[in-house]
Amino acid sequence: MSSAEPTIFERIIAREIPADIVHETDTIIAFRDIAPQAPVHLLVVPKTSRYRDVAELAAGDPALLAEVVATAQLLATEHADGHFRLIFNTGANAGQTVFHVHAHVLAGGLTEGSLAH
Repeated sequence: MSSAEPTIFERIIAREIPADIVHETDTIIAFRDIAPQAPVHLLVVPKTSRYRDVAELAAGDPALLAEVVATAQLLATEHADGHFRLIFNTGANAGQTVFHVHAHVLAGGLTEGSLAH
């Protein structure tokens, strides 16, 4: 077990920090981003803290990565028109601030070239 402080996502999963949870399974939790960059901005987070980013997840558990993507599609269908942008920030220089793999699901009125971080 690591001596590092738990990430904010680990604390949300443990219910130590409140979140607007929109979906949960045994392996994934999804909730609204507290600083939305689009009309619909949800985070899809594997409950395991084993993977820091999407590259580690893809190498270590491709089935869990597929589940993250399927969950994003489900949520985009439930919360928008089924069209969505799926963003994984990988590394601090790419905007990753929480080093627990997670996907940003953005939907609702997005246009080509609009950015979200």
